[in-house]
Amino acid sequence: MNYMKTVSSLYYLLIHADGKVSEKELVRGRQMMEAEKFDETKFNSLLTTLKTKKRDDIYRDCITGLKSLDPKTQIRCIAWLCVVANADGFMDKDEWMLIYKIYQSELNLKLDDIMKVQKDLNKAIHGKSFHSLGVRVQTN
Repeated sequence: MNYMKTVSSLYYLLIHADGKVSEKELVRGRQMMEAEKFDETKFNSLLTTLKTKKRDDIYRDCITGLKSLDPKTQIRCIAWLCVVANADGFMDKDEWMLIYKIYQSELNLKLDDIMKVQKDLNKAIHGKSFHSLGVRVQTN
């Protein structure tokens, strides 16, 4: 699995992690696609194809894809997930659990390294650097 397919598949998993896809997450996905210079038709086609697959299978493919990438690129993938997860200002608990499981349990990456790249990605998108790993917990 190449970088484009891996990060796009991770994006798909993330936006569906909490059971609701927000418009802001979709906007961040388009910004990711543009920043990474992904072909829009291929990106959209991949997302459509992923709708027909089981999430466990997508996750397994993503981990295999991530492990085939160098650590710098792995960090970039996880940083993109953080950027997308924070699109609405807060990271949902289910989104955080997915991100944490991947970067900590699967890849053993350092959070500080991810946050540095997240800051750079936000600066590229917004013209200013900021990052957030706050988790919103909904109480009823």
